[in-house]
Amino acid sequence: MAERRHWIGLAVGVVGTLAVLGISGWVAFRASGPSTGGTLVFQDDFERETLGPDWAQGAPDPGWKKGAWALKGGRLHAEQIHNAALWLQRPLPERVRIEFDARALSDTGDVKVEAFGDGLTHQSGYIFIHGGWHNRINAIARQDEHGEDRKEDNRCGRPRARCVEKNVDYRWAIERTGGTVRWYLDGRLFLTYPDHHPVDGRHFAFNNWEAPVSFDNLAVYDLGP
Repeated sequence: MAERRHWIGLAVGVVGTLAVLGISGWVAFRASGPSTGGTLVFQDDFERETLGPDWAQGAPDPGWKKGAWALKGGRLHAEQIHNAALWLQRPLPERVRIEFDARALSDTGDVKVEAFGDGLTHQSGYIFIHGGWHNRINAIARQDEHGEDRKEDNRCGRPRARCVEKNVDYRWAIERTGGTVRWYLDGRLFLTYPDHHPVDGRHFAFNNWEAPVSFDNLAVYDLGP
């Protein structure tokens, strides 16, 4: 009986720790996944030669030259973009799930997208970074990717560890149904950003600084009222 109480105590302690970590924005991998269902309102498999009218590129960071987004082999490719994000021109539903595949093409990692922005401006919404800062940090930032209020996971910053493996497709899901933004990787809750004053932008963008990356199979779902 004493041994059983010991294990129950350990389990309660672990659950409590995860709850505290969740409040701060860092969430351990666990079984919980993104919502299912919803109405598919937009999808793009990039199986063509030109981007078309659904996409528009923003301006690069001041003092930097923007690179060109390209479609290659049925995927969206980026390198040396310098934050001249590629914005989806169709507005997002208020309650939404955004899914896509993302791949780092170098050991540098640094895979980045933006959501709930104004459709034109870098850092107008939330920035999601997988393996940023030389593949050491994962983060969700609110309108400033270097801001002190970003929610981050730097477990992969240990020596010889990487946040992102080269040439591996990760299935992303970004979901917002209220004041909290949730980011899932390969079906598991990864990071959250609780926000008492949520950014009210309605657009999504793929973005890139310098490291080569690619994206594919974008799907946007309206989760309804």
